[in-house]
Amino acid sequence: MNVAAESIIDTAVDANEKALQSNLLSPRFYTTDFDAVNRISVESWRSQWDEMMKEYEGDNNHDHFQRDAAFAGELEAAIPTWSPELRQELLDFFVSSLTSEFSGCILYNEIRKNIDNPDLKQLMTYMARDESRHAGFINMSLKDFNLGIDLGNLKRTKAYTYFAPKHIMYATYLSEKIGYARYITIYRQLERHPERRFHPIFRWFERWCNDEFRHGESFALIMRANPGLLSGLNVWQIRFFLLAVYATMYVRDHRRPLLHEAMGLDSTAYDMEVFRITNIITQQVFPIALDIDHPAFMKHLEKLVVIAQAYEAAKATKGLWGRLQQAWHGARAVGVFGRLYFLPVKSQALLDNPRLRPTW
Repeated sequence: MNVAAESIIDTAVDANEKALQSNLLSPRFYTTDFDAVNRISVESWRSQWDEMMKEYEGDNNHDHFQRDAAFAGELEAAIPTWSPELRQELLDFFVSSLTSEFSGCILYNEIRKNIDNPDLKQLMTYMARDESRHAGFINMSLKDFNLGIDLGNLKRTKAYTYFAPKHIMYATYLSEKIGYARYITIYRQLERHPERRFHPIFRWFERWCNDEFRHGESFALIMRANPGLLSGLNVWQIRFFLLAVYATMYVRDHRRPLLHEAMGLDSTAYDMEVFRITNIITQQVFPIALDIDHPAFMKHLEKLVVIAQAYEAAKATKGLWGRLQQAWHGARAVGVFGRLYFLPVKSQALLDNPRLRPTW
C-alpha cells in the first residue's frame, strides 16, 4: 500500500502547506549555537581547506541552473504520459526536495550572519549560494504547474528545530552525502535509459549532486580538524544520525514507489544502492558504518514502512480512538528504531586523506 496519498497537491495552497509541515519524515529548518560555531577551527587541515575554498570560488556551476531551450518541449511532451498518481509523487518529491535545499540555504545564511570566523563565514556564504540556486531551480519546476512555493513566507512561518553544532555537523554532512548518492544513482540510471527520463530536470542532476558532494567534503574537513567529534560517546550519536537518515529515507522513498518505477528502479534496490555508496563515502570521517547487510536491518526497515502506513491510516480516524492509535503506532516505531540502533555496526579506519572526488 502506498502512503504517499496522505495529502493531494492540486493548488499552490496545497504545495505551500506541504512545505510547512513539520513531522518525522518532512525536511526541517534548523538553528544552532552560533557562538560555538564561531569557535571552530580548521587550522590542522589548512592546505586542504584552502584548496576547497578555491574550488568554491571557481564556481563551476555558476551557469548550470538555467533551463535550456529544450526544457519546455520535453516537459510538454512528458506530461500526458503521467498517471495522476505519478504526478502526485513527482510533485511531492519536488516540494520535499525544495524544502530540504531551502533549509540548508537558511541555516548556512544564518550562520554566516552571526559569526565572524573567516573560514566558516566564507564557507557558509558559498554553501548558501549553492542551496539558493538549487531551491530556486526546483521552484521553477513547481511554477510550471502554478504550484510555486513562497520562500519568504516559508522562512518566516515554518517551525525551526535547535540542533547543537556537532549535531548540525553530523546531520548536514550525512544529508549532503546521501543527497549526492541519491541524485547520482538516479542520473546514472537515466543516463543508461534516457527513455525513462520523464521530466527534463533529471538532466541537471549530475552537476547538481556534485555541489552536494563538495558541501559534504567541507563538513568532513571540519570534523577531521576537530577529532573529538568523532570519538568517545560521540560515536553513539553518530550511530543515531546514520540510522535516522537511512531509516527516514527508506520510509519516505517507499511512499513514492511509482516515482522509482517510472525510472526503471525498484525502491528497495535503489535505497540499498544509495546506502552502499554512502557507507563507502563516510569512511572519510565516521569511525563506524551501519551493517546494511545484516539480515535484521532490512527486516526492521520494512516494519517501519508498515507502521508508517498504519500511522497515516490512524490519522484519518477522528477523536480519541484515532489519537490512541497514532500513539500506539508511534511507540511501535520507537521500538523498531531501538532494535535497529542496537544491531552490530562495522568499525572502520578513517582515510588518511579525507578528501574524495565524486566518481560514482
